Amino acid sequence: MNSATPSLAHFKLPVIENEPMKAYAKGSEERAKLKQALDDMIAQGTQEVPVVINGERIYTGSTEKQLNPSNHKSVVCNYHQADGALTEKAIQGAVAAQAQWEALPFNDRVAVFLKAADLLSQKYRYKVMAATMLGQGKNIWQAEIDAAAELCDFWRFNCKYAEEIYHQQPPKNAPGNWNRVEYRALEGFILGISPFNFTAIGGNIPSAPALMGNVVLWKPSPSAVYSNYLVYEILVEAGLPDGVIQFIPGPAEEICSVAVNHRKFAGLHFTGSTRVFKKLWTDVGANMDKYVSYPRLVGETGGKNYHILHPDLDKAGVHHAALQTIRAAFEFQGQKCSACSRCYVPKSLYNDFKASILAEHAKISQGAVQEFQHFSGPVINKFAFDKIKGYIDYAHASPDCEVIAGGKYDESVGYFIQPTIIHSKDNFTKTMVEEIFGPVVTMVVYDDDKFDETCKLIGDTTEYALTGALFARSRESIVHGSNLLRQTSGNFYINDKCTGAVVGQQPFGGARGSGTNDKAGSWTLLVRFISMRLIKENFVPISDYHYPSNVV
Repeated sequence: MNSATPSLAHFKLPVIENEPMKAYAKGSEERAKLKQALDDMIAQGTQEVPVVINGERIYTGSTEKQLNPSNHKSVVCNYHQADGALTEKAIQGAVAAQAQWEALPFNDRVAVFLKAADLLSQKYRYKVMAATMLGQGKNIWQAEIDAAAELCDFWRFNCKYAEEIYHQQPPKNAPGNWNRVEYRALEGFILGISPFNFTAIGGNIPSAPALMGNVVLWKPSPSAVYSNYLVYEILVEAGLPDGVIQFIPGPAEEICSVAVNHRKFAGLHFTGSTRVFKKLWTDVGANMDKYVSYPRLVGETGGKNYHILHPDLDKAGVHHAALQTIRAAFEFQGQKCSACSRCYVPKSLYNDFKASILAEHAKISQGAVQEFQHFSGPVINKFAFDKIKGYIDYAHASPDCEVIAGGKYDESVGYFIQPTIIHSKDNFTKTMVEEIFGPVVTMVVYDDDKFDETCKLIGDTTEYALTGALFARSRESIVHGSNLLRQTSGNFYINDKCTGAVVGQQPFGGARGSGTNDKAGSWTLLVRFISMRLIKENFVPISDYHYPSNVV
């Protein structure tokens, strides 16, 4: 017998607005509170993070370390790992919890996420930010827009979009009939795999499907376990029932193998590399005969994002493009799937653009995240450091490339790589084609009369189509360029940087090799995790099975 309370009314959500962002100016109250949270977290030392299944904290003894990338001798947390057997236990518990969770009235499910947003906004803001800064290498502003504002926005706006979806009903009813639609959860469980680079994405990966009545196995990134665990704890405090989201850090291959081989696997919500997403898609395809239904695969993956300057820009427009490129390429050390990694500059503007971007680059300081003055921090781990370093070494050695700014690196204390600008004579040099996921941007120069050809080149250079930006002055140039670049990105920016999508304002996602373009931060993502049931109810009995056309 289901214990859920029946709905006795239709409820209207409060007005949903974007979470106000704090400035953290010198001497401000919020800066003092954040500093205290950082000091407390550092003083507390290494945290212990369990696996959580059906509400039970499980300390498996099989542990790995999440290091502080600003100081890799410092351990942020030891996290216990789930294995195949615990993954199976998590699946069974989630599936058992689904019926009661899905049957909860919509207002009761929504209340969990609205409360979680308020808890994060107020009670836990600085703690989650501190965990994101120390564990993932973000400076204050990057942590504020991610771990505080964006995650609050995901939780609140998802509720708004879900309300709008549930209100979509058939507009017509024949006499004596009533047509209505249910928006069911998927039959089975969702596997949620989240990345290191956004705590907000970590929170949204399991929350978006769960809001729609689904149950989720959440495998967080090894480099973001602590902040993600705090997010999970907030959801629990907000009233999330046991088993609805199972928190299972651990080896990806083992966890994913058990999940995608299970007959109750109903969907994947993924943010990460294109290679891994394609591998999971292949594995799912090979198991189609096992599943109860066709799984829904939702993925946001890689990017090789671009800025292109139109020749009609004036000097002010060129300087603006240089500033926006600094932000897009080097904020959070280029570790955003939307980060600008390649830049196309017309020959007539190159000298001015180069002068502007080098002058601004010279102002960038770099250091540990608790030293608030720094714009740039560390990259996430040793693997990333070595990968990015390899691209810089390639540019130093290539006759087609010139490193015109940065290009140095140091891992003696933390994983620090200088923001690096490369000028290439080859449109298809390695750093123009491959995703780097670090603080490296490569510029090429094109002839002013080759704008159309360069737009085509942008689409032909890589497999990705996530974000891109056009800087132009005249409306004619903007329209022309926008049309030529239509298929090159899922998020397209005009006279703005190619990063910084805000929930409720710019739904985010890309196509081609960049994912399924289901747009996190919009209703389109949520509908991927529901299965509609149409109900037609007849009120008037018929007296004969014949139709008038049968009468002769």
